[in-house]
Amino acid sequence: MMNAIVNKKARFDYEIVEKFEAGIALEGSEVKSIRAGHANLGDSFCFVEGDEILLKNCRISAYDKATILPPDELRSRKLLLHRREINRLIGKVREKSLTLIPLSMYFKGRLVKVEIALARGKRSYDKKQTIKDRDNSRDMQRQIADVVRSKSIR
Repeated sequence: MMNAIVNKKARFDYEIVEKFEAGIALEGSEVKSIRAGHANLGDSFCFVEGDEILLKNCRISAYDKATILPPDELRSRKLLLHRREINRLIGKVREKSLTLIPLSMYFKGRLVKVEIALARGKRSYDKKQTIKDRDNSRDMQRQIADVVRSKSIR
């Protein structure tokens, strides 16, 4: 996935239950801006409005060579999914304590796709455990690298 824009905060704050790939309704200058890497999924989320799923708070900066009237950077953008998938997602969000969050935005051919996930929010003790596991993994990798380095020097 080249030119992928990733929401790093999502995997830390949420437990991912299920992933989906969705298209997104954009204007031409927004596509060029995403291709240049000028998008941010940091505080974005998905919500249900009527029978559609919209992406909110996704900042796509104005393309510098666009027309005089660029689209609003924070406007809500419609996610393009099959009707069956939309109905399933709406049902799961309403019935359980799940939310829809975007994980990444990338190009698939010439189309922009958004990877969204059904997720459950983590508690603070879960986040602390995630940090502890990540630190332990990093320490083990350092120790392995030191052992390999010391053997290669001899």
